[in-house]
Amino acid sequence: MKKRNTILLADDSENDLTLMRAGFKMAACSLPLQEVRNGEEAIAYLKGEGNYADRNKFPLPTVMLLDLNMPKKNGFDVLAWVRNQPGLKRLAIIVLTASMRSEDVDRAFDLGATSFLVKPSDLEDLAAMIRCLCDWIQINRFPSLVEAGHRTD
Repeated sequence: MKKRNTILLADDSENDLTLMRAGFKMAACSLPLQEVRNGEEAIAYLKGEGNYADRNKFPLPTVMLLDLNMPKKNGFDVLAWVRNQPGLKRLAIIVLTASMRSEDVDRAFDLGATSFLVKPSDLEDLAAMIRCLCDWIQINRFPSLVEAGHRTD
């Protein structure tokens, strides 16, 4: 059975989540999309804890789309946590944010981001970005990941 490349979207804005869903639909991207609404939920998802314990319903993602400005733990916190987890440190993490600050770009890459994208405000531009992302995910080879365990670092 071929593994489905799950995308984990971490974003606290309901408007942005709605726009992303519409963009995925417009891009005809059929890859499974999971959503979390803050940094703590992102970490719980990756650990497989709480509501995310069922790996059949909540598989480890192939790629994480990570907003920077979220409550509880921001995107930088999540990025730093993931890169300190031996089984997850190779997870492809694409920062997807409204920020165009060069300091944010530098910090994200210093913490181990795979890529840094600025959210387009136009739905057609967003769909074009998502189409490219989905094509890349389907042709790219990704490293294996292992469960983060129940450590609390």
